[in-house]
Amino acid sequence: MSKKLTVKELVAKAEKPKAIAMKYHPFYRGKLEVCIKTPITSFQDFSVWYTPGVAEPCMDIYRDKNKVYEHTNKWNFVAVVTDGTRVLGLGNIGPEAGMPVMEGKALLFKYLGGVDAFPICLGTKDPEEIINVVKWISPTFGGINLEDIEKPKCYYILDRLRKELDVPVWHDDQQGTALVTLAGLINALKVVNKKMDEVSIAMVGAGAANINVAKYFAKAGAKLRNMIMVDSRGTLHQGRDDLQEGAARYDPKKWEMCQTTNSAGTIGGIAEAMKGADVCIALSQSGPGVIKKEWVADMADDSIVFACANPVPEIWPWEAKEAGARITATGRSDFVNQVNNSLGFPAVFRGALDVSAETITDEMCIVAAYAIAEYAEKEGINEDYIIPTMDATDMYIEEAVLVGMKAIEQGIARKKLSRDAIRASAESIIRRSKATTDLLMKNQIIKPFP
Repeated sequence: MSKKLTVKELVAKAEKPKAIAMKYHPFYRGKLEVCIKTPITSFQDFSVWYTPGVAEPCMDIYRDKNKVYEHTNKWNFVAVVTDGTRVLGLGNIGPEAGMPVMEGKALLFKYLGGVDAFPICLGTKDPEEIINVVKWISPTFGGINLEDIEKPKCYYILDRLRKELDVPVWHDDQQGTALVTLAGLINALKVVNKKMDEVSIAMVGAGAANINVAKYFAKAGAKLRNMIMVDSRGTLHQGRDDLQEGAARYDPKKWEMCQTTNSAGTIGGIAEAMKGADVCIALSQSGPGVIKKEWVADMADDSIVFACANPVPEIWPWEAKEAGARITATGRSDFVNQVNNSLGFPAVFRGALDVSAETITDEMCIVAAYAIAEYAEKEGINEDYIIPTMDATDMYIEEAVLVGMKAIEQGIARKKLSRDAIRASAESIIRRSKATTDLLMKNQIIKPFP
């Protein structure tokens, strides 16, 4: 049996990736590069891939704009768009400082989903300018991933672009976080033998992520009236005059939560929201210390605590366990039960792109959540395994298939493929991406770690 680590050793382990990152990032000078995907056997091939031969596919697209999906890589391109105003738990650090995160996101898109994504870090914070830029570049991309944009403008930008573009537009901080959190909760409740429609849920943080989490929980059977959401000023309830329309802090989504959650009208802060709760979903500010051990101790028996702030959870998982939580989860890969968006967005986009979906609906996200949960359940769920890890290649394939099928069912797919055809496409693309990376590493075209 391995020796139990001390708190000091656990904290040191949690801090280790930071030091390694500072060594590796300047060594590789970026995580992405552009690779050629066509054969080049001689310089004569340039006449096919470029002028004069390229004129024919150009004119074919001119006659039928949808042919761009056949002649170019648009079908698999995704833009990761940010203004750097809400990067991880780091806040408004700007587009340049947000670039390592966006590159990392693109790396995960490619390795886990076979999606050719790359960062678009914008030097503007104006929502109208962001919308215009995305619309102007959209002819290049088969999908748009909005990332780390502060609220409330992130809601407005997403709503506008979903209405005005004919390619999938997705805000990962909302949809991605919500679907993966739902997947984790589905299985956590099974482990503790509680029901979605009966549990009380404390939601620490009232940003874009947790508001959409509440929405997806409700779609899966949870009762909004049994949820208590907390922002920096306390619990959300109908008496929050500071959030009403016309108030300086008016936020339409948050005000809606004031009207639909917290039926008991609980007033207070995190402690009051967590008292007696079965579940705590924390998506707030980087910790530790945001959630106190004594607040966890005041929760119901067999409590579930998801402390998912990045880069440091609101409470260390071992502290939550010591305080009585039966199941803990974080957003980090160095602890058990990583509730991470990376289980969702690569496969959701894979499924959407493979059928050329015009948008990504909530229903597509919900089926993705259930696909993730069902994969883990087949593997055998327990307190330390409620959600798969990122090495579960078959999970991404199955998730992509169900997303693609749902898009076809909802009538928003340009390509009407069979289940087998979607599976064959997703499996081929995802496995090829991993095999390509392995081959580049084996031949040291990708340099070994220093």
